[in-house]
Amino acid sequence: MLLTSFAPYRLRLLFRGAFLLLALATVALALSVLQQEKQLSYNNYQTSFKKSQQQISATLRHPVGQLALLNPPGDKKGTGLHPLLLPFSALDFDDQNKVQQAITMSGCLVQYGSSGSLCVGIGNNPWAGGFIYAAGNFNSATLVPHQRGDLMLNQSHRIKVSVTLRGQSYRWIAPFEVDAPNRMQGLRGRFTGFWEDDANKPNARPVKEFRGWVWQKAVCNQIELDDADAACKKNAFFSLRLPIAVLQDALFEKKRPVWPPEDLDQIQVQLSVLAPNSDEVLFDSSSVPTAAPFSLGELQSSLLPGETLRIRKLAGQNDLIKLAGIVDNADDSWNLLTRLIRRLPVGEFDQPLDSVEEISTPLGNYEVILQGDVRSVSKSLSVVASRISWYVGGMLLALLLAWLFIEIGIIHRITLLTKRASSLSKTVKGAGGLERFDVSDLRSSDELGILASCLHDLLRRVKEDVEREAIRAEQEKEMWHAVGHEIMSPLQSLMVLHGTNEDPSNRYINRMQQAIRVLYGSASPSEAFQSTVLQVTEIDITTFLKHVASNAPCVGITQVEFIGADLPVMVRADDYSLEDVVTHVLRNAERYRVAGSAITMSLITSETAASITIHNQGPQIALELIDKIFEYGVSDQHDSGANGNRGQGLFVAKTYMAKMGGTISVENVSDGVSFTLSLQRGVS
Repeated sequence: MLLTSFAPYRLRLLFRGAFLLLALATVALALSVLQQEKQLSYNNYQTSFKKSQQQISATLRHPVGQLALLNPPGDKKGTGLHPLLLPFSALDFDDQNKVQQAITMSGCLVQYGSSGSLCVGIGNNPWAGGFIYAAGNFNSATLVPHQRGDLMLNQSHRIKVSVTLRGQSYRWIAPFEVDAPNRMQGLRGRFTGFWEDDANKPNARPVKEFRGWVWQKAVCNQIELDDADAACKKNAFFSLRLPIAVLQDALFEKKRPVWPPEDLDQIQVQLSVLAPNSDEVLFDSSSVPTAAPFSLGELQSSLLPGETLRIRKLAGQNDLIKLAGIVDNADDSWNLLTRLIRRLPVGEFDQPLDSVEEISTPLGNYEVILQGDVRSVSKSLSVVASRISWYVGGMLLALLLAWLFIEIGIIHRITLLTKRASSLSKTVKGAGGLERFDVSDLRSSDELGILASCLHDLLRRVKEDVEREAIRAEQEKEMWHAVGHEIMSPLQSLMVLHGTNEDPSNRYINRMQQAIRVLYGSASPSEAFQSTVLQVTEIDITTFLKHVASNAPCVGITQVEFIGADLPVMVRADDYSLEDVVTHVLRNAERYRVAGSAITMSLITSETAASITIHNQGPQIALELIDKIFEYGVSDQHDSGANGNRGQGLFVAKTYMAKMGGTISVENVSDGVSFTLSLQRGVS
């Protein structure tokens, strides 16, 4: 009863419900996209978090990171250049390759533009001696050596070094002394260190513990220049070991010396390289550096927004450094969207992301704690969602306007028309009842107005057409009953005369009986064919086609040839119905083929289907008919019914092929027409 009471309002509810569902679907689609984007963003964030963790761990395990861990940032009490604690016990200062490799891997070099670079550090093993190592490079012309015994040190290239710590100052001057000149390999020599205050005295002796080596390349930095050019500058690499007595004495004051020195960042080192016969400075460490060694603070660039990184020594409680990813303060999103996105369910979203790694160094182990912030996913996603929300709002507004237009312009008028049609259905008793169906106020130039004005005429014509159709159907049914009754009796007699399976006529008599049974009792031939139930089984299509080709002359179709391999191919079909299909196609080919030409049947198979192509030479099918020839009653012959051609054969072929799970198609080829029948392969 409830459903019946809503029946008059069904279309109106359908329209309104459709728009409501469209609005809900739009919102649901937006939420679904946001949820999927949130899941993808969270997965990407997890992947990025793991990459950040691996990148930071790999950096800290590398000598560059070890150097940063051993020299953490802090309150620098001293200014200028001070030694760094190297991740090596000592530097093999007299081996160029080893020194270069060590300072390059550790990243302790301070760059001074094109002037050169310098690394100053101490070893992490206190028992290697209280030495400060200085290594780097500078550019100069060919080094001018100092002649031993010459009191004047300023006639050669020389290095001036000063170290200030704990109220004491150590100053050396070291002239270059050539060791092994070689034009192919460059210059190799040493810097012999003298105390600066005693350098020009006659009895000055070199400092025993001071060691210095220098290697200068043989070629100019500019390849196009040679040694004779005044502008030729060559790169020279040097390595120094500076003995610091204060540090050496402190090692023996306690059983366990404090290393590195607590005032390491207060030790001041200044180094300069001077040109011969002048005070021209080729390299000066007191100038402003252009690039400093890697520090822990640079790890901040590896952090995502909201992530925090804390590094501390396992033996200590205080953090060595604490860094946080830079968060963009620009807030282009709505707080409502942010809260909505946070409420969208995502698997494992609420689990905290953190990682703890342990990094080993020569002077102890450090704990690296990396913490992620999943809230940044919601915030970054809400910025994008707030921009997309304008599109969603626009779609909802468009749906609302469309609903108002349809509600006022169409649904209201349909409601009036429905009420009047319902009243008419209750009051009309005959043809005269249509006169009271007044729709003059609903007439207009649009489709609904035309529908209202034509409804009365349509109802009257429908009634007349139904009456005529009933009479015609009854007449056709009676005709088919009479025809079927008169034909079935002679067919029964023929079955007795040709009852054996070896008799070729038996097969055609069975087909005639099947055709009569299909049509018997039906209102029309097309309905009879469409309601037929076929017995689909598996048959050997190769044997079937050979049989059809050999028996074709029995039905008046000569020169039918089968082309194909002599192999069994099982397909799913009804034997008699498939023969009807092939016979109808062969009769069409016989009708239009060139006189004396053959009709060929070829078989092509695949894993799932078998295709039969029936080809005849002759005129092509007109383009306006090629899409209609499988319809009932379509024929290109005038007076086809009088000649026995009802346009029925290809309709039957298409209907039977569809019931057997196959298809039939036709195409014009260069020399005629080809019909293609496709059937499903059997499982045998």
